[in-house]
Amino acid sequence: MFVIDALTRRPWCRPLGLALGLAACSLGAQAALPVQHWIQPSGARVYLVESPGIPMVDVQIDFDGGSRRDPAAQAGLAAVTAALTSRGVRASASGPALDENALGEAWADLGASFGASASADRLTFGLRSLTDPELLSRAADLASRQLAEPSLPEAVWRRDRERLVASLKEADTRPGTLAGKAFAEAVYGRHPYGQQMTAQTLAAISVADMQAYLARSVQACSARVSLVGALNRAQADALTRQLLARLPAGPCQAQPAVPEVAALAAAREQALPFSSAQAHVLMGQPGIRRNDPDYFALLVGNYILGGGGFVSRLTSEVREKRGLSYSVYSYFAPGLHAGAFTVGLQTRSDQTAEAVRVVREVLTRYVAEGPTEAELQAAKDNLVGGFALRIDTNKKLLDNVANIAWNDLPLNYLDTWTQQVEQVRLEDIRAALVRHLQPDRLVTVTVGAQP
Repeated sequence: MFVIDALTRRPWCRPLGLALGLAACSLGAQAALPVQHWIQPSGARVYLVESPGIPMVDVQIDFDGGSRRDPAAQAGLAAVTAALTSRGVRASASGPALDENALGEAWADLGASFGASASADRLTFGLRSLTDPELLSRAADLASRQLAEPSLPEAVWRRDRERLVASLKEADTRPGTLAGKAFAEAVYGRHPYGQQMTAQTLAAISVADMQAYLARSVQACSARVSLVGALNRAQADALTRQLLARLPAGPCQAQPAVPEVAALAAAREQALPFSSAQAHVLMGQPGIRRNDPDYFALLVGNYILGGGGFVSRLTSEVREKRGLSYSVYSYFAPGLHAGAFTVGLQTRSDQTAEAVRVVREVLTRYVAEGPTEAELQAAKDNLVGGFALRIDTNKKLLDNVANIAWNDLPLNYLDTWTQQVEQVRLEDIRAALVRHLQPDRLVTVTVGAQP
């Protein structure tokens, strides 16, 4: 499921395996979307938007267990564990064991889907099902087993690990992969956001490590459960209880604190050789946390700089005036910690130095002067005009509700989003840019540039 954030220009992604096969319900352009919220006795925090248009429901369950929790020597633990939870469930009082084929067939028979993924900050499980009482109850029961009783088969992990190592080797033959890895390492340093999955870190991960990871991460007391669909509050509460029923009861033990991303002390340049007609360029530095009060100022400010496509300053200077790149973009990737601010482009190998120079000049001038009044108004008009596309399906809306749940945003966040954008002033953007961007301390990574 994807929603494009104008601050990041990246999709908020929730890959959950098989599609249900039904189109999601269109919500139109309505903005008044009441989010109901309550806390269950287990400690699970529940967020609901009722959407009765068609008889189906989307559920997202988030836990504090993303890759920021991976030990450095086992980078990739969260991601591979999430994947292996779909490879079968063990036998228990709940029912017989199901291998990956039987589990897939069971979901197909229900016309539903359930799966897991891991991002930098969270471990996510998602269910999509019709709301027919019998079908939904059976789907919730199977999801509950997969959530609490995954078999994590050793033989399947060995097979999947071999495939993953081969995939990593293939990816490392692509310049974009090399640029991304080098950029993350340079921007984040030793912070977990910069850790890279490798053949060595995968070899250090055992099924026992996955079991321990799930035991400390997947607990009802820490669950953030977001639901969008044809359910009322009582039905959503009952569904949540059923989904979490097999998880251990009891208060949550606090997980170790994760350090903040360190600011860069100086500029850093890294040029990686690669035989290619096009050079890949990434430039940036640590940006902001999602709860930073400058979020909306930078949302609008970045749209003007490089998040607005063909109407951005970077596109005007790099592509239109000089023909140095077909596409150039910028985005922030805020999370629980300061995600990277990134400028990216591809250019002809012999033009790399000029393209980098122009980007630095544009960024330096923009941070020093800020946008014009005309640029600010155009950005607001585009962002506000495109807001309806953020919530025009149940699945997009679910991502937004989960964003509210995970980041402790106000329940009326979606209702006030356009107002927040419209209230941004020129001085807000200028002050935010100065606080968060230092053009003299950029990381610059090039792959395939001619010396």
